[in-house]
Amino acid sequence: MTDFYNMDALLSDEEKLIRATVRDFVEKEARPLLASCWEEGRFPHELLPSMGRLGLFGPTLEGYGLPGIGNLAYGLMVQELERGDSGLRSFASVQGGLVMYPIHRYGSEEQKLHWLPLLAAGEKIGCFGLTEADHGSDPGGMATRARRDGDDWILHGSKMWITNGTLADVTLIWAQGEEGVLGFLLEKGRPGLQARAMEGKMSLRASDTAEISLDEVRVPDSARLPGAKGLGAPLSCLNQARYSIAWGTLGAALACFEEAVAYAGERVQFGRPIAGFQLTQSKLAEMLSRITQHQWMLWRLAQLKDAGEVTPAQISLGKRNGCEIALDIAREARQILGANGISLEYQTGRHMCNLEAVITYEGTHEIHSLILGKEITGLSAFQ
Repeated sequence: MTDFYNMDALLSDEEKLIRATVRDFVEKEARPLLASCWEEGRFPHELLPSMGRLGLFGPTLEGYGLPGIGNLAYGLMVQELERGDSGLRSFASVQGGLVMYPIHRYGSEEQKLHWLPLLAAGEKIGCFGLTEADHGSDPGGMATRARRDGDDWILHGSKMWITNGTLADVTLIWAQGEEGVLGFLLEKGRPGLQARAMEGKMSLRASDTAEISLDEVRVPDSARLPGAKGLGAPLSCLNQARYSIAWGTLGAALACFEEAVAYAGERVQFGRPIAGFQLTQSKLAEMLSRITQHQWMLWRLAQLKDAGEVTPAQISLGKRNGCEIALDIAREARQILGANGISLEYQTGRHMCNLEAVITYEGTHEIHSLILGKEITGLSAFQ
């Protein structure tokens, strides 16, 4: 039912196998943990060995033992992760798109040889330090500074809302230097580097989120990503993460839709299943329509990305569209489930809360609207 236009007929056997393998992992290993992890506010760290064995981290990258799969297969992979929980997909997006990708693209050969195999296997965890308390949507205003001191660099500042922050063995920090924005790989335990868990979240509770402080942290020049110069470097990483979010939100939408359909077929009111009422059917029809539209948008987005022709604005449209659709579907599904929609016995309420964060991070709904507005009109609303 959720493949209404039979997209499966166009998938290769490898793509179907990847999707089925990740779905099986999520259903058998992750789903039994997710409700309790969400309630406890912890990431299911015990899943990392399996996630590493399945090649869920940086799978589109090539060399250094990485599989180099296509972007459609990767999209199906993260779709299934977020069908479980946004926290699973967020971890994979950060590890692969925001840590491994910049090392692969901008790092030295020594950095690549050391970090990429360890991160791919899930033996080491990385995080991406760009967002600051006063500079969320405007990373160009970052206050974190890097100054040269002989053969070393001194980093000072702070970062906020950093996924995997307290778990990370390596923290990729973006800082403003005299020549522009620079990236640095900071290993855990370096003096002056501290990560503090952010408590009291009402969303993404099965994900580690931290505030990172840098108090005159000294690092050698070998910790700097030599190919990363200017704000374009971290923004290129965000495009990788936004692509995975566009697909991941489809997974959350599918989970909520399928749960709503099943529940409506079993829930009897006024002597009949609520699936038989016009209002419920209208809601389900609208959900299916929007899911199908987004599936085909993502199909084309994957083709463009594989061809090296995708633009940042096209990725923005995918992220914006996916978040809006998934959040609307989660809210409607919650209505169909009634009071049960806010119970952790069901997954819809958990997805709904998670999506309130997903629609905000890696560029808010409004920021992506302005990116598209500039593309449409040729005029920037940012300046």
